[in-house]
Amino acid sequence: MNENPYSTAVLAWYEANARDLPWRRPEATPWEILISEIMLQQTPVVRVLPAWEAWVERWPRPADLAAEPAGEAVRMWNRLGYPRRALNLHACARAIVERHDGRVPDSHSDLLALPGVGPYTAAAVASFAFGQRHAILDTNVRRVLARAETGIEYPPKTQTKAEVRLAESLLPDAPAVAARWGVAVMELGALVCTARSPKCADCPILDRCSWVLAGRPPHDGPPRRGQTYAGTDRQVRGRLLAVLREAPGPVAKEALDAVWDKSVQRERALDALVADGLVDPLEDGTYALPG
Repeated sequence: MNENPYSTAVLAWYEANARDLPWRRPEATPWEILISEIMLQQTPVVRVLPAWEAWVERWPRPADLAAEPAGEAVRMWNRLGYPRRALNLHACARAIVERHDGRVPDSHSDLLALPGVGPYTAAAVASFAFGQRHAILDTNVRRVLARAETGIEYPPKTQTKAEVRLAESLLPDAPAVAARWGVAVMELGALVCTARSPKCADCPILDRCSWVLAGRPPHDGPPRRGQTYAGTDRQVRGRLLAVLREAPGPVAKEALDAVWDKSVQRERALDALVADGLVDPLEDGTYALPG
């Protein structure tokens, strides 16, 4: 039997402190859980909640989204950020309809084969939607395990094989318990073992955390810099997409030119949107969301 020295304490803490999020409720469908996992990538819960609710209401099944143009997914994505995720969800919906009769597959390998679904998302959906036993390693989980087991403040920038082995070694044997453990340790990282201001006094595994026992040594790796947004190509892309989302039809180039006065950066951002499939240049010189 696999021995996890933290599971009892973390699971009990989760039962008492977990946030009531709609995609965690028993009635949440695999499709709703898949939407949440893609939306939650690099995006906080407070921003995801209204977007998730709007998507689920409009497209309650993969077939509903698959029947619409990809541009409608980009429009509904609004200002959630990293809009390629909208295209990925749309492509997922179509693949689910074409390959799996409109049902999100329960096989980890089939999930991993869906467009835009990587190892983390496949493991999360297999666990949270189907109660399977998979190691789930998001930023929060990696940070908790780095501190509790490795004794360092932050995990490496890039996920390592050693982290995967550690996560797998801590999985409880029973699939249902392993799935619960996955979401519980994730919640611990989100609410208590946070990146900048960990609330160690509230941690259920404080007495066995290697980082705390070592005196909370500061990070000694490469500097951790927050992502900037103002003035970046990401900001320009966001402004260009905002014009296209709000327009009832194709948009003249002049309307796009008006959103940013640095022409070289603006054209670079527009070219990148076209290359990513987020914007369609039309024959008459106008631009539109993908059809």
